[in-house]
Formats: sequence, structure tokens, C-alpha cells
Amino acid sequence: MTIHNLYIFDRSGRCLFYSEWHRRRGPGIPQEEEFKLMFGMLFSLRSFFWGISLTFLGRDGFVSFHTSRYRLHYLETPSGLRLALNTDLGVPSAREALQHIYGNLFVELVVKNPLCPPRAPIQSLLFRQRLDAFVRSLPYFGPRNP
Repeated sequence: MTIHNLYIFDRSGRCLFYSEWHRRRGPGIPQEEEFKLMFGMLFSLRSFFWGISLTFLGRDGFVSFHTSRYRLHYLETPSGLRLALNTDLGVPSAREALQHIYGNLFVELVVKNPLCPPRAPIQSLLFRQRLDAFVRSLPYFGPRNP
């Protein structure tokens, strides 16, 4: 099992933070274009799932989906912040990890930091270091099996 990458978007679709760990190859397009495509996919999936039925999805709404190659775990906060974590298929749920990243790392180290301007890309070295340490401590962080 492994973790590939993490995106944090604001409500308007701007990528505030991106990090990768075990990503084997790049997307073959400029990074800004990748961010736009990822946000567009998240926006479309969320709209599709909310359109199906709230009773079908439960109170959390859209939390993940998978393809034949990866699983995307999703968390949307009440303020519209969107976190997307891509893992391999062996990771059943990363919901608690995303909630920890938001509540214990993002809120504490970015939102409450007067040196981090609101709605600006995250430049905090402390946030990056603590996030990296947290992700590496997860039981499913290990390198991907060939």
C-alpha cells in the first residue's frame, strides 16, 4: 500500500498546496493544468454524487472513488476547502487521515498563523514538515509493490 499525492484546493479551485510521495511518473502536462483538471474532476464527481441522492450517500456525501489503478479519498470542509489524497487500491479509507490533516495541521499551522495570508498558496515550512511526518507515519505509507 502507498500514498501517491495530496492536493488542497480552496473553494474557487485554486490549488493551495500539493505534495507527492510515491508517484512513479508525472502527468505529462504542466502542473497548473493538472491542478485544473483535478479540481474539475472533483467538482464534477461531487455534483454527480450529490445529484444521485443524499440518502444513498449518507451524511458525509462523496468521500472516495477508485479506478483500476488508484483510490482517491476526498474531504470537503464547511468553508469549501477540498482535500484529495490519492493512494493505491489497498487503502480502504483515509477519511481519518484527511480529517487530521485538516483539523490538526491545516487549521493549527496555516489558518491560525498570522504569517500565512488567507486563500494564498501555503508556503509554511512547518506545515510541510509536519504533514510529511504525519503521512510517513501512516500504516499504509510504505512503498508501492512492483
